[in-house]
Amino acid sequence: MNKLKILNDPIYGFITIPNSLIFDLIQHKYFQRLRRITQMGMSYLVYPGAHHTRFHHAIGCMHLMQQAVNVLRFKGVTISEEEEIGLYAAILLHDIGHGPFSHAMEHSIVNNVSHEDISLLFMEQLNEEFNGSLTLAIQVFKREYPRKFMCQLISGQLDMDRADYLKRDSFYTGVAEGNINSERLITMLNVVDDELVIEEKGIYSVEKFLIARRLMYWQVYLHKTSLVAEQLLIRVLKRAKELHSNGIKLAASKALSFFLENKISIDDFNNETLSVFAQLDDFDVISAMKDWQYHDDFVLSRLSQMIINRNLLKIKIKNKTIKKQYLEKRIQELMDTHSITKDTATYFVFTGEISNQAYQLKHQSINILHKSGKIEDIVKASDQLNLKALSKTVTKHYICYPKKNL
Repeated sequence: MNKLKILNDPIYGFITIPNSLIFDLIQHKYFQRLRRITQMGMSYLVYPGAHHTRFHHAIGCMHLMQQAVNVLRFKGVTISEEEEIGLYAAILLHDIGHGPFSHAMEHSIVNNVSHEDISLLFMEQLNEEFNGSLTLAIQVFKREYPRKFMCQLISGQLDMDRADYLKRDSFYTGVAEGNINSERLITMLNVVDDELVIEEKGIYSVEKFLIARRLMYWQVYLHKTSLVAEQLLIRVLKRAKELHSNGIKLAASKALSFFLENKISIDDFNNETLSVFAQLDDFDVISAMKDWQYHDDFVLSRLSQMIINRNLLKIKIKNKTIKKQYLEKRIQELMDTHSITKDTATYFVFTGEISNQAYQLKHQSINILHKSGKIEDIVKASDQLNLKALSKTVTKHYICYPKKNL
């Protein structure tokens, strides 16, 4: 069987699958599930084109990693064939642990289990199936591999993950401000003292990248309508789990029922749990909500209807903390209108906060390599005064409540 396939991607054109291991990983049912996981969660309720999947993103990341390996080798950086395959496998599988609608499940029907935790469990399971051929990829993914720049290519300030999702999400949403020149950034990559640097000629591309990241977060990822829709989805799943714990059976797929009926923490993720999780995707949740919108439970039915019919809560975003008395007033109004308890009302009236930090200066620097050989942080090297401001965390506060009647 010919495993050296070519895929046609709307962002980069033709993408080649570099070897048979990568082909077999893509063909695996665990990876194919990503075709049914939306990359941007509920953002399609704001941007109708944002229906692209984690599958698209993972393939795009692998393509950019191929470019990065070629560029670094051309500049004299030694990367063995084993390390090359490890990089491709690690970036391909970095998001394989995402649940339905990408992030909603992490905050609702599992107990503090991140998608990174589940990605690692999938990689370890696949490593057994593929006779240890993912061992190096797992070391890189866990940041345990001794060559630091390889770990930075997977997870860092200028990693292939960000290089793809900003460009891809910008394309599918139509938000032009996020359209970075990922090819130019990769062409300017180099390695000094085992760390990634950007050559001086690429400084303006880095500036554009950081500004695009900030704008995409405020305009897309933290868009108020996407935000309230995701909060409603989290509450739908929490309510469903609560009803199950009280002995009320709900119509749901076997995979979704398993997570509603059981308390699942990272310690409970054995091979059986992982196998059930691998059957779970967006369609389970959408299908369940289509049923739940007619349920007798006031909370579950109203929340499900809101998402299915895109009749969402009103959301206000403020620079200052929402006053407690304002929140209590909104809760009391809802209790009086619908004769419901405070616990029920808090499913529909709640506060929270969002934050945006385009450049995490303390976490890891983006270093510029000058022609003289001097290495300098982008904030000092750039004449763009805004960059220092981009390294500060900006926090905003929001309150959600019903528009009129539920």
